[in-house]
Amino acid sequence: MLGSSHEEEEEGPSDLHYQPSRRYPSSAPAIHMRQLLLSCAELVSQSDFTAAHRLVSILLANSTPYGDSTERLIHQFAGALSIRLAGRQTTTSTALEDLQSAYLSLNQITPFIRFSQLTANQAILEAMEGQRAIHILDFDIMYGVQWPPLMQAIAERSPPPILRITGTGQDLSLLQKTGDRLHRFAQSLGLTFQFHPLLLLNEPTSSVAIDLPSALALHPDERLAVNCVLYLHRLLRDNSYYDLRLFLQKVRAMNPRVVTVAEREADHNRPLFLQRFIEALDHYSAVFGSLEATLPPNSRERLAVERVWFGREIFDIVAAEGDNRRERHQRFGSWEATLRSCGFSSVPLSAFALSQAKLLLRLHYPSEGYQLHILNNSFFLGWQNQPLFSVSSWN
Repeated sequence: MLGSSHEEEEEGPSDLHYQPSRRYPSSAPAIHMRQLLLSCAELVSQSDFTAAHRLVSILLANSTPYGDSTERLIHQFAGALSIRLAGRQTTTSTALEDLQSAYLSLNQITPFIRFSQLTANQAILEAMEGQRAIHILDFDIMYGVQWPPLMQAIAERSPPPILRITGTGQDLSLLQKTGDRLHRFAQSLGLTFQFHPLLLLNEPTSSVAIDLPSALALHPDERLAVNCVLYLHRLLRDNSYYDLRLFLQKVRAMNPRVVTVAEREADHNRPLFLQRFIEALDHYSAVFGSLEATLPPNSRERLAVERVWFGREIFDIVAAEGDNRRERHQRFGSWEATLRSCGFSSVPLSAFALSQAKLLLRLHYPSEGYQLHILNNSFFLGWQNQPLFSVSSWN
């Protein structure tokens, strides 16, 4: 089972025309600009907003989303600092169609999402070997691109099991469109399939977790798989693991056969702004560096992914505070400790899952910079010795 299904071609974001500011005299070397950025963040942390405003103006005037990876990164972080200084403590608004296009581009031009989904799929397939009825609860299913490869693998079993997917999200129309696409794909395979949308609005996570078992309506003959790809970090709050732990306890009470978890390998949940800023700058430096090495200089897809997708994350980490901040990534060690404390045990990912991940990189992302490692029964995908994503399996 290798690859992803891209059933719809989307137009690129409509607003990708940047009007550069007047350049500050003599463009500064990248290392100097990075130091200016760190100095600006330090001024913000010290509440010296007048001096920070001056540095932000210099940084924005001397950077552009069309330069090299360092210049593009500085432009994104300087823009996020500008938003923070303006007092807009929320993430920037992005049209749904632009987000969808950026997500599909991200899924094509980088291995991060496909690696996470492919490895999670294989863990689910192996956990469900021999089962006659499978129910997958997918938190934040979005466009459902993870599931066609798994559906194809299930359809090849003899006899193929019945498959139900409950997909959660915050947009009922998007959930219904995703379900319709998956249903059409299942019909083309001759697979018995049902899709159930589960709308999770911006309610307290605790109330969502309490209602979870009744909302799922699990059939007696089904075995459950819970998929949490890039989801759990959204359940964290400032200095609180209560919502996350309650959610995991409710998931465990449903007795899933497997729980798949994929997360960023970064610590963007630190309470102190400057520590969080430095951690984010290191993480996204590696991400932007990987895009620089694998795509042509004038790639429109890369521009969309950096500005719309990664830019939105950077704005959230840098400009938002309190409950407005959603991108609270943590390193694998923190997730491992929390999952174990909630009664979950690690399930080693298989040698076949490893071979699939290696084949994905070799066929579709042949740059030598991407590196795959195994630690504590889990897989880590990174760029030039810096881990960026982790995938693990639990029961």
